[in-house]
Amino acid sequence: MYDIIIIGSGPAGYVAAIRAGQTGLKTAIIEKESIGGMCLNWGCIPSKAMLESLKLYSRVIKEASRFGIDGIDPKQVSFNWNKAIKRSDGIVKKMTSGIEYLLKKSDVEIIKGEARIVSNNSINVDNRLLQTKTIIIAIGTHYKELKLQSNIEVIDPKELYKEREIPQNVVVVGNSPVTIEIAQALKIMGKEVAILSPNDVIMPKADNYIRDFMIQKLKKDRIKLYLNTDIESISKSYANGVFTVEDREVPCQLIINTSDRVANTILSDIDIEYKNGYISTDPNYMTSQKGVYAIGDVNGVSMYAHVASAQGLYVINKLNGIDQKLDLAKIPMNMYTIPEAAQIGYTQEQLNDMGQDFKVSEFPISANGKAQTEGNAEGFVRILSEKKYGEVLGVQIIAPNATDMINEASAYMQLESTIYDIAGTIHTHPTISEVFMEAGFEAVDRAIHK
Repeated sequence: MYDIIIIGSGPAGYVAAIRAGQTGLKTAIIEKESIGGMCLNWGCIPSKAMLESLKLYSRVIKEASRFGIDGIDPKQVSFNWNKAIKRSDGIVKKMTSGIEYLLKKSDVEIIKGEARIVSNNSINVDNRLLQTKTIIIAIGTHYKELKLQSNIEVIDPKELYKEREIPQNVVVVGNSPVTIEIAQALKIMGKEVAILSPNDVIMPKADNYIRDFMIQKLKKDRIKLYLNTDIESISKSYANGVFTVEDREVPCQLIINTSDRVANTILSDIDIEYKNGYISTDPNYMTSQKGVYAIGDVNGVSMYAHVASAQGLYVINKLNGIDQKLDLAKIPMNMYTIPEAAQIGYTQEQLNDMGQDFKVSEFPISANGKAQTEGNAEGFVRILSEKKYGEVLGVQIIAPNATDMINEASAYMQLESTIYDIAGTIHTHPTISEVFMEAGFEAVDRAIHK
């Protein structure tokens, strides 16, 4: 008899398993593919490894001379996709091995195979019946299949980050940060790229300020953007390697599907309730079945790995009698665009809708000395604060390392800090994070470098 059996070993599953094992619960984790799940094997880590390779390539061909490096002929420099993939694979292998080690260190039994839930307290894996007090489903999501009226090749990001040939003309379908990330990466490689968004926005959860910046960035990068475009409807127009979109010809040899994601299928003999393509849960992430939980992407609350991990820790703590509030409003949202974007807390639109009296303070990355030395000075830091007392209500960042910088803002939110706290926090010089202090000064009308 196990205390907990977890189905799926992505960021939600393996973090929950490790914490469960650490607290003395007899734990097993079931995985039918690769330890680490989508994020580690085919998503977060491979894509970021590829982005770093492409960023370096871009800087070599565009900026080497500006940095005083002579003798590099940009025309003689090429990007080798398959070599970059091999580098990525090496990183993935090292990290999956690390996770397996941590699971074993925490006395978690790793079971390979496909799980079938037989009852609230039992699971079948390859004809092996396992008994448990608690079941946690952490099987993630997949991109919904596109139903096209043409024979154009369609892949999703899982298939993209493999050794393969990338054709010259690519269409990326979707509107998420992943959509933008892939489009920008392919453009760096010299591909002709178009984005087809199914609705009238891109990055719908981002603050309008970030969204508008990215739209201008796409234009600058000459990435075509078509809004309110249903790929399934227009696919019938595909002929001779060309789509017709808004009376314009869009060449396409490959479609990358980054559209809607839905829950992966769990084999189950008990009735687990779904809503809008995801497993329904209560505020404690329990499903419609007592003792059966669903954490991570599969419940549709968030598509971010760090949120999935936080849910895993929350459930294990709850099972151990520890009530720990999980405030999703205080968890950062990262967007691995070029430059990176990140935000936390309320957006300006949300505060306006709430009728909240607030103040906006902003500091440009271009005014920061460290950013200038690095040659990456696009972007800004914006702090939204309560007008009367100065409590930080939201932060938006666009900067080369915004996804790291946002964690400082996360600390402000968790500690319910004010703009006076930020302005009074001494930041080392020269660092890009000094922009927080400068934005704090701006908020209290004591700007120094602006």
